[in-house]
Amino acid sequence: MTGGRVVILGDTGRNFAAGMSGGIAYVYDVKGRFVANCNTEMVDLDECDLNDKNELFTMIQKHFDYTGSSVAKFLLDDLDSQLKHFIKVFPKDYKKVLLAIKQASGQKA
Repeated sequence: MTGGRVVILGDTGRNFAAGMSGGIAYVYDVKGRFVANCNTEMVDLDECDLNDKNELFTMIQKHFDYTGSSVAKFLLDDLDSQLKHFIKVFPKDYKKVLLAIKQASGQKA
């Protein structure tokens, strides 16, 4: 992934994020198993904030519209409570680039 966004609503395999240099992955980790499957060499694992919540809602809504997913429906109906189960997988170098762009444009970090 080089700059996109993805939401993972199911389990991941081992070595998730190995070689991930761009983009952001939001992983729904209600079972608490994700960290053990993630290769954190190149990524930070962050909590989701209000901006992430809004982005997640939009992406999950589109997924629900296309598929009728019961998981998506559950999350849309209870995102405030379920947000704590999402992990933001954010490549370290990509984070630095986005921060530099934001600072150069005069926005607050």
